[in-house]
Amino acid sequence: MPDLAVRTKAMAEFVREQIGARRPGRVLGLGYSNGANILASVQFADPALFDGTILMHPLIPFAPPAQDFSGRKVLITAGRRDPIAPVAATQGLADYFEANGAATTLAWHEGGHELRNDELAAIQAFL
Repeated sequence: MPDLAVRTKAMAEFVREQIGARRPGRVLGLGYSNGANILASVQFADPALFDGTILMHPLIPFAPPAQDFSGRKVLITAGRRDPIAPVAATQGLADYFEANGAATTLAWHEGGHELRNDELAAIQAFL
């Protein structure tokens, strides 16, 4: 958890710097596995930072605080047989985002922690 806090702060600062330098019309985040964990953690800390996020195979081992994700989009992709990110944890994260106002999509594939073509198709549709 201490490392996650350090990574969360660093990523949030980096994104804020990039937004300030470029002033984009939309800010999207994409993370896979531990990258998705850090990205989700940044969202919990600053819900307004990203307009949309793609969390591929995340595992959040704690209960995040309630936040307002209204107007935000979240795509979570996952494998039903993922030994690293269990189905219940993935479903719980999707339920969290939905309960806190995010337009949430959960895209499953029948594999494990690997990326699959149907997952990439879900990302393409999300974008």
